[in-house]
Amino acid sequence: MPEGDTVYRTAHRLDAALTGRELIRCDLRVPRVATVDLRGETVRSVIPRGKHLLIRVGGVSVHSHLKMEGEWHVYVPGARWQKPAHTARAVLGVPGADAVGFDLAMLDVVPTTDEHDLVGHLGPDPLAEDWDPAEAARRLAADDRAVHVAVLDQRNVAGFGNVYANELLFVRGIDPTTPAREVDTTALIETGARMMRANRDRPARTFTGEDRPGRRMWVYGRAGRPCRRCGTLVRETSLGAQPTSERNVFWCPRCQRPRFPSNSMR
Repeated sequence: MPEGDTVYRTAHRLDAALTGRELIRCDLRVPRVATVDLRGETVRSVIPRGKHLLIRVGGVSVHSHLKMEGEWHVYVPGARWQKPAHTARAVLGVPGADAVGFDLAMLDVVPTTDEHDLVGHLGPDPLAEDWDPAEAARRLAADDRAVHVAVLDQRNVAGFGNVYANELLFVRGIDPTTPAREVDTTALIETGARMMRANRDRPARTFTGEDRPGRRMWVYGRAGRPCRRCGTLVRETSLGAQPTSERNVFWCPRCQRPRFPSNSMR
């Protein structure tokens, strides 16, 4: 599942393949940008911003969002693609490399000076050079919603997805339904940023410190299985800002005891 660390690695892989080179192929397969032709322009940089990716070419930026299933691959020209061609939404080619974006949920082309219109709403990014943990903690502390929902709101912090939200709250021992304003958001943000930076360069994300398949998660995807710390069965429910945005929530009812049991998910 793409989250901030995934987008960071993707950006750096694309940057290494494209930056400083002239585009010789530009095929954008989304109707509103299908006529855009950037051939002859030089790729200036590839920037991750939370879950968003910005490929700066000439005076414009190609913006994409991976959502749940999006991916960018880099191929030697002529190599067989690893995903079906009909799922490709963008192909950007330079001498020696083709970058192919599959299943991209969003694809836009805007003047680089207008990037703010697409990503200006985002909160601080733990993997950005201008990371501001105090501001991220402040935004979370001002949120009245369940902390699981607040952590996923990209306006509070950019980059945390559902896997991080579940694992982060377990490690901090926080019941997912606890209002964010009642949480030590400074400690929460510090732990989350440390997790994301630790996973930033890993091909396989891990939260337990173990790198074996099936041993990398504390609670995510482990409903009905014993908690790795206390043995209590991990539970599952769903939470979201609205019904259409609900996400699966996994928690240990012993390690993440609610402050006010009557308001919990028990």
